[in-house]
Amino acid sequence: MENMIRRIVDMDKKAREITQAAQREKIESEKNIGKKAERLRHEALSNARRSIRDNMKLENKVLEQEWDKKKAVYDAQLEKMERLYNENGDKWVENIVQSALNDL
Repeated sequence: MENMIRRIVDMDKKAREITQAAQREKIESEKNIGKKAERLRHEALSNARRSIRDNMKLENKVLEQEWDKKKAVYDAQLEKMERLYNENGDKWVENIVQSALNDL
């Protein structure tokens, strides 16, 4: 009988040790999950920031190219207007003056 009680006490003791080990492992796993979640969140934010930076650079490059094209068109138009003025400016002024004088 004493032997049987000792075996039951030993089994109970082992069961408690197993339960405590499982509890410690659970707590450790929860800590690791929290750390891993924080690391994944940090990595995701870093990746998002990098993507935003890359997209901004690409968008700025595209916008600069579009601006260069439009500027080239505007510069060509300005050059054409200046050339026309240089060629015809005196005539235009004379026509305006004559028109104004004829209306009097």
